[in-house]
Amino acid sequence: MDRIDLRSDTVTHPTQAMRDAMYSAEVGDDVFGEDPTVNRLQEMAAERLGMEAGLFLPSGTMGNLVAVLAHCGRGDEVILGHLAHTFLYEGGGIAALGGIHPHTVPNEADGTITMANLNGALRPDNPHQPISRLVCLENTHNRCGGVPITAEYTAQVGEFCREHGLSLHIDGARIFDAQVALGTPASELVAPADSITFCLSKGLCAPVGSVLCGSRAFILKAIRVRKMVGGGMRQAGMIAAAGIVALDSMIERLAEDHARAKTLARALAQLPGVSLETDPPPGAMIYIRFDPFAPLNAEGFQAAMAQEGVTLGTLGPDRMRLVVHYWITDEVLEHVIAAAQRVFEAAGTRK
Repeated sequence: MDRIDLRSDTVTHPTQAMRDAMYSAEVGDDVFGEDPTVNRLQEMAAERLGMEAGLFLPSGTMGNLVAVLAHCGRGDEVILGHLAHTFLYEGGGIAALGGIHPHTVPNEADGTITMANLNGALRPDNPHQPISRLVCLENTHNRCGGVPITAEYTAQVGEFCREHGLSLHIDGARIFDAQVALGTPASELVAPADSITFCLSKGLCAPVGSVLCGSRAFILKAIRVRKMVGGGMRQAGMIAAAGIVALDSMIERLAEDHARAKTLARALAQLPGVSLETDPPPGAMIYIRFDPFAPLNAEGFQAAMAQEGVTLGTLGPDRMRLVVHYWITDEVLEHVIAAAQRVFEAAGTRK
């Protein structure tokens, strides 16, 4: 069995259908808007999300950066959660490259931001303070356990933004996981938003790329910003073709990842000293904690599982995230569970 990697769904490899589509893709110069495969992907993405237009980009980080730069000017402020991916894991790009001030407010355990905290973050019309311009939400919310955000909550935030003249951007890297988990079309989940970006290269299994969607006027601004940050690509249909396969065939099957994640989570929760942060996990992500009396901590478990051919990532000495994806089959899952039981049993015996 090849090495098993549960660190993230970003480790997925393209399927054979994607490789075939990439090999035979019709291409053109996308900077000139002449790549037919890219154009098709952008149209499909916009249609899926109920938006007017889409823009293909190399990564989700660039998608969020381009969106914020298109919505805000230098010195403007974006309101977002303190656990938001854009705030924590995107290199401070909105500040470094856009001069845009991040105003963080607490995320609740369910990934939301209370309306009271959003309202409290609004700046008055005062020259001493930046201008509140944009609210960013994340769906699903990575650091809050991969939890999906409901359409009802997003509608509330959308109404708040309209009332106060703000734009709303959704970091929807895994928006289709939210669709599957909630049984709600992605277009409904993002309907109040002015823009959304989602990733093709995570659970959807494409090798690279994200799509930013919004109105036609917004996407025209985003095209200019994408060029400024170096995201203009040429014969990008070679990679966009995999994204088309992803949108055609990989969304509904995310339910299989979610089901396997629940199976794995139940098994991990039976290990001595291990607990689930969210029980059951809402999607493909499993967050676990190790109590001080467990025979192994997160780092020890990571090292022991590596000897069993399983690659894991830690979030500190007593916390870990595991992500189930397309390449984690039932057979692979059985191996992981058996290996986890073995290493805990061995560690308990030594203790």
